[in-house]
Amino acid sequence: MKAKATFAAAASLLAAALFNPSTAAFASADGHGGKTITIATEGAFRPYNFTNPDGSLAGYEIDYYKILCARMKVECKLVVIPFNSLIPSLLSGKVDVLMSGLSATPKRRETIAFSAPYSAVGSRFVTLKSSPLAKLPGEGSVLWLDKDAAGLQRFIAAIKPQLAGKVIGVQTASVASAFIDKYLKGVATVREYKTPEEADLDLLSGRIDITLVSMSYMQGASRKPANARLAMAGPQLSGGVFGAGASLGLRKGDTALLQRFDQAIKATIAEGVTRQLSLQWIGFDTTPAP
Repeated sequence: MKAKATFAAAASLLAAALFNPSTAAFASADGHGGKTITIATEGAFRPYNFTNPDGSLAGYEIDYYKILCARMKVECKLVVIPFNSLIPSLLSGKVDVLMSGLSATPKRRETIAFSAPYSAVGSRFVTLKSSPLAKLPGEGSVLWLDKDAAGLQRFIAAIKPQLAGKVIGVQTASVASAFIDKYLKGVATVREYKTPEEADLDLLSGRIDITLVSMSYMQGASRKPANARLAMAGPQLSGGVFGAGASLGLRKGDTALLQRFDQAIKATIAEGVTRQLSLQWIGFDTTPAP
């Protein structure tokens, strides 16, 4: 009964925040010094954020930022920026917050601050069902990079011969790119793409052999008829260079704003809002473990 009540409360909060989808602004209390908070997303990372044919934005984070801003009683504006320009735009002061399925990795923490995570999923290799690479070892398991050093070493040793001479597609400046650079550098040719969708097209046409993407992205991409020939391979890769989960990115000096977002994120997790959003947009609950 309590679970049903919590879920109903989450649904009510979600509906209230999204009641007027034509606006992304909310009345400001004290907010960010009384200023509008500019939030940047890439608009090309399903199911977290993507651009519809009519130019409108949709996805988990497009709904979620409205909920967070409404709870904080601040005015927010959403802008679209290419993924590899997100952190430079934050550091230059063009935007105040990054919200684009951004993993809180140790490397990125050297440059920017991160909120509490609101969604946590791993990454997996994706290849053609007909490819020998579809049988990478570790299927059905989770490999925690920062908790199972021996298992990681065995996995890398096993896949190096299989990937030797192949072409791997990754999104520019992504955690997948960081993983390949750290563990498989020099083993295969790496081709970078602005979006995962572009990599999918080259994978289907045979221009690359395999990709490494977020499981949440692939959950949606696999439903497209055009991607029927694709399959995930190997274990779910989590932790380490993949970070603690999707979090907001802020400048290190914006501690007060970070604290307010952290409070809002933790409250929406407790109320079941992130569970409802992930079920709606991803298909399974990606709420981070407490």
